[in-house]
Amino acid sequence: MNKSELLAQARKDIPEISVEEVRKLVDAKANVKLVDVREQAEFDEGYVPGATFIPRGFLELRIEDKVPRDSDVIIYCAGGTRSLLAGETLKRMGYTNVRSMAGGFTKWKDAGNPWQKPQSLTAAQRNRYSRHLLIPEVGEAGQLKLLNAKVLCIGAGALGSPVALYLAAAGVGTIGIADADTVDESNLQRQILHTTDRVGTPKTESAKATLNALNPEVKVIEHRVRVDRDNAMELFKQYDLIVDGSDNFSTRYLVNDVCVILNKPQVHGSIFRFDGQVTTFVPHQGPCYRCLFPEPPPPEFAPSCQEAGVLGVLPGVIGVMEAIEAIKIILGKGTTLSGRLIAYDALKQTFRELKFKRDPDYLACGKHPMTELPEYTEVSCSMPVRKSA
Repeated sequence: MNKSELLAQARKDIPEISVEEVRKLVDAKANVKLVDVREQAEFDEGYVPGATFIPRGFLELRIEDKVPRDSDVIIYCAGGTRSLLAGETLKRMGYTNVRSMAGGFTKWKDAGNPWQKPQSLTAAQRNRYSRHLLIPEVGEAGQLKLLNAKVLCIGAGALGSPVALYLAAAGVGTIGIADADTVDESNLQRQILHTTDRVGTPKTESAKATLNALNPEVKVIEHRVRVDRDNAMELFKQYDLIVDGSDNFSTRYLVNDVCVILNKPQVHGSIFRFDGQVTTFVPHQGPCYRCLFPEPPPPEFAPSCQEAGVLGVLPGVIGVMEAIEAIKIILGKGTTLSGRLIAYDALKQTFRELKFKRDPDYLACGKHPMTELPEYTEVSCSMPVRKSA
């Protein structure tokens, strides 16, 4: 069968729909799925608003992840030829309601219909994030979400190090680092953002140098402050998501309370000797930190890392899990740890999942959530621990 015969057969099998009819359906917000099967360079020059982009060469591989089989599908290309052939493909795959837009995007645009030019990745970005682009749950749209995201890391220490490194590697466009400390030699056993030659350097400065060496595109904003009651509200307003790697309970309760008031999602991690914990708090949808730990433990039950120690590689495990949670929240994919806490025991190499619920009567996120910040009592460090028998 030659080209002409192939197209003639496609026209018999696949109904065509005019751009005028498509416009009416779009304006009426009809339940139709527009699928753009042109090449990336063509799509970058403009597309029909609301269209799902799947290049013709990837149609068979990606269509089922993005468009259900029972959908009312309208395919378009540049002029209406490739879309007919794509329709034949979908018909063979079991799609029963497929039409091709006659004249394609060219006729749509020439008729004065609305179109838009997408934000797109550069050639260098497509190369850097190529492995992300192969994942249907990420793809170019997801990578653009990452590039446009703003994440604040509380602390540039043990947990903040792997979190910030992996967020930068993933292409999170803006990363804020809040930390008032300087690099100490004792940090280097676990805080992998820093190096020996930076001892005495502000941690935010050291972090920025490391992150930009890994990914020069990432905008790293230094906040050389200790997050406290006076600055947290204005600081958090600048970001979409907060990742908490702090090492004291007063800061953890503060971070929680500000996130509840501002309705900011928060990823939380903590470490102690050989044990780690990680969870996610989504205000007004799931429980908050105070639902999990209503009150801080007495100081004698919460020794500092300086007193108790911590295995140097442990924060790598917990920090990476925090980074994964942050990326899922940005992408809007998967199931977060909201309402679930993962407890990791490095000595036994075991993970436990503990479920906890939102307390509707609690001050922070209940029926009458807090609107002002309380006073906070300083308690160090890591995780609540029970007194030995």
